[in-house]
This record gives sequence, C-alpha cells and structure tokens, in this order.
Amino acid sequence: MAVDRLSGRDPWSGETLHLEYADGLISRIERAPGDADLPWISRGLADLQVNGYAGYDLNGDDLSVDTVRGLREALRRVGVTVFVPTLITASPERNRRALGIVAEARRQDAEVAAAIPFVHLEGPHISDQDGPRGAHDAAFVRPPDLAELELCQDVSDGLVGLITVSPHWPDSTGFIAEVVATGIRVAVGHTHADGAQIRAAAEAGATLSTHLGNGAHAQLPRHPNYLWAQLAEDRLTAGFIADGHHLPVDTFVAMVRAKGLDRSFLVSDSVATGGRPPGTYSSSVGGDVELTDDGRLLVSGTPYLAGAAAPLADGVAWAAAAFSLPEALTMAITTPRRIIDGTDGRLQPGDPVTDVITFRWQPGDRTLTINA
Repeated sequence: MAVDRLSGRDPWSGETLHLEYADGLISRIERAPGDADLPWISRGLADLQVNGYAGYDLNGDDLSVDTVRGLREALRRVGVTVFVPTLITASPERNRRALGIVAEARRQDAEVAAAIPFVHLEGPHISDQDGPRGAHDAAFVRPPDLAELELCQDVSDGLVGLITVSPHWPDSTGFIAEVVATGIRVAVGHTHADGAQIRAAAEAGATLSTHLGNGAHAQLPRHPNYLWAQLAEDRLTAGFIADGHHLPVDTFVAMVRAKGLDRSFLVSDSVATGGRPPGTYSSSVGGDVELTDDGRLLVSGTPYLAGAAAPLADGVAWAAAAFSLPEALTMAITTPRRIIDGTDGRLQPGDPVTDVITFRWQPGDRTLTINA
C-alpha cells in the first residue's frame, strides 16, 4: 500500500506535523520542532452559513445538482471543506425543491455528501419587522409550523439540521422544544424578541445565535435589548460575520470576549456574488445588489447589506488581526466542528486527507492563501 506524506505547521502549537496517509485517510501523525518555512496545516474551515459563492446560488431559480457540486469545489479552493447550505425565507414549495436538490447532490456525489452535513433553514419563522428581517422577503415570513418542517424532512431524507427562529412568535418555545427533540439545532436570529422570550427559547433547547449583531434594527435602546440578552445567555453559542462590514472590529472583539472562544464561531454568510468583481448584480438575496470596491455588498440604492461577499478565509484573516491566528481558527474550525459533529476539529489518524488544508498567512495578510 503506497503511503504519501504531507507536512506543515500546527497553528495552535507551532510544531511541525508530518502526516502519512494511504487510501485517502491519515494513518499517522508525527510531531517535530516547528519549521517557519513550511505552510500552516489544519482541518479545513467549516462554514455554518453559506447561501452561495462564485456565481453558485443555493437560493436561485436555476439551482441544480451541478450548482451544489460547483459550490463545493469553489469553496474547497478557498479552504472550506465542510459547509452548511443555507436557504433563506421563501415559499414552502421553493424551500422543498431546494432541499430535494441538495439531498440528490449528496446521493450522487460522495465528496458533496462529506462536505455537507446538513442544511440550515434561515427562516421563514423570523421577524417581519424592517431591520431584523434583513434582506428576507416579507411576503414569505410566517409563524412556526411543524407540519411544514416535516414535509421538508420528507423530501430531503431528513437533511434539515439547523433552523433560525425568532422566538417572538406565540408558542415559539413549544415549536423549538419539538424541533430540538428531533435532533435539529435551533438558532435565535433575525429577531425582535425580548429578553424573556430569548431566555425561554434557550430553556426550550435553542443553542445558537445566527450572525449576532446583524439582522437587527439600526437603532436599539441601550438596555434592555435582544443583543444583550443573547450575549448574556450562556446556552447560546454565537455566530459572527467577520468581514469588517457586518461588524466593526471593536464590536466584534467585545462580543467575542463576552461569549468566549468556546461559544463563538465565524461564518461567511456568503452569497453567489461572493468572489466576483465589483459591480451591480441581480441576486436571490436582496434583489438588485451592488458589490463595492472594498467588498461591501449592498441592496442597490440603500445602505443596507445584502449578505456577504468574502469567503471564510478572509474572515479568519480579519479575526486573526483582532485576536490571533489560533484563536481565529478556533472560531472557524474547532467551535463549528463541535456544533456539527461533536469533534474538536484537530487532525487525527483516520481523518480523510481531503479534509486537510495547508495555507500561508502572516500578520497583515487579508486572507489565507490556500495551497492547491
């Protein structure tokens, strides 16, 4: 049996890791003193919120199995080896169609199946208010409905693994408890719920906050408000869009320090416009959008964000400038992997080598340079 070798520096310890692998699986890991000439090596980035990237649109009318395959390949090139397709608020029929296509892509392609652990329904049970609703279509916002979720699971082989809910709805706690009992994760997000409703959601089993600090009113009372309530709720692990546009660096740092690294994770929230040149586009998220020279994605003619354009590798570099590379990778690998499958995200014998990345990064770099 032929044995191949891959080497790099562990971002957490600085040691050199020599990986031996055969038949696509890591068979042995040797540690040696660090070598500054080697690239960094780690498990691939894990992105819990991907609407699309590089022209591939999970919420578009032309979604197909090839779209899902192409998206996986495009994300792999920027270091993401595990991602959660995210479907935004839409009609029940549209969501079921999209879920069926993603499920079929997983059945047809083992690499797609390995990259996609489940699907995230970001809505439709969110706030109908301007601000918290974000770029979601108000026409399709609706109350929680277990029967609708069951139909989604029926057409997708039970692929829904995460739902974002605003707990302001009547009996939302009952819905959350029922959903969690089936093994689906629930996140609080796109909400105008008060503190008591957020605490009740956590008591019912909600464990996450969707892109905390965004999907919110432009102005809030100093206190109380739903951001403080989620920051204070230790049962909620919070996602953050670390692109420099969705959160100012001081806000991001303060929020992560409040939550702690073990309850913080980075997401891209990328849409199909991500990875494309500046210009105007028509998007399933936000309609007519403008991608500015500095990477800000706006609903055309407004100051409102329409999702994100930067891949998670950019977010890691941005977060590393505020914290450190190991801390940023903890939020992009360790915490999301724990949410996905309960592992710590560190390389182990038996891991598939396709889930390993090597990359270059040094302070001041604006992204991780992923090695092919």
